[in-house]
Amino acid sequence: MPNFSIPKETWIAKTLPDGRAMHLLAKDAFETFNADALGLGDLKAEAHSLDSIVAIFDLEGFTAFCKQIEPHLAVPLFLSSFLDWLMASIRGETKEKEDPDGIVMWCPLPYFVKFMGDGLLVLWDSSVMNSVARRNVVRSCERITTNYSTTFLPTIRMKVTDPPTKLRCGVARGTVFSVGSSEDYVGSCINVAARIQKISSLTFTFNRRGFDLEEPGTAEFFTDEIVVKALSIRGIGKNELIGVLKHELATLPPDEGALFRDPGPVAETAAPAPAAPAPAAAVLQIGHSRK
Repeated sequence: MPNFSIPKETWIAKTLPDGRAMHLLAKDAFETFNADALGLGDLKAEAHSLDSIVAIFDLEGFTAFCKQIEPHLAVPLFLSSFLDWLMASIRGETKEKEDPDGIVMWCPLPYFVKFMGDGLLVLWDSSVMNSVARRNVVRSCERITTNYSTTFLPTIRMKVTDPPTKLRCGVARGTVFSVGSSEDYVGSCINVAARIQKISSLTFTFNRRGFDLEEPGTAEFFTDEIVVKALSIRGIGKNELIGVLKHELATLPPDEGALFRDPGPVAETAAPAPAAPAPAAAVLQIGHSRK
């Protein structure tokens, strides 16, 4: 919700018969606190659906970071540095190389980004991507979570005390629906991405649904560094297929690692079919498998 403020001139000073002073808010100003204040545009507008890839980036430990002494001196500096870095990283991870006539892309840029207090909601239009570009989005998100620890964190530690040590990310594909004048979006895939980014102590996960990992030419990252496991996720499903990093899974405590099962027949039949692909003519011919 955007900032909501009441102009000082809309307050009316009144003196009661007993001499006490009272301030009244003008009725028309009072009525301005309504759904329009949410900044979502025309809430009666018909929602449109879009096949999307969702990424939820979340800063683990951000709440504790905000509780340090004199947080007003550290939090703005951290957030401005982090958001500048994250947006530049998202932009950079979609770029393969420069060409005299433009930019060669691994995948398209997102069409929607929303700051959520301790992270970002990012949406890509999956309907204009081929299967390679969709996998490249997944790979790019994983690289960003890794680079947070190896690149951004050492630098920001020189500026603020005890910054969040881990950036987590959950990725899912599905249908989202516009809210109002497309100022926000809702959809079960957003809930899935939010849930799986909180799984155990893992930094990166993605929902297997809607990503072709068996296609010839699939990058070695998905065959050598990723393993797909079945997992029960409250409110989502009992046998969701989740892609996780092999080296992260191997470091989990035994009780946490036991939650991840080898996929079985139930897991495979329980998952709904992926969204229908867009017509070939609508697919952007960009992106080949990145390592």
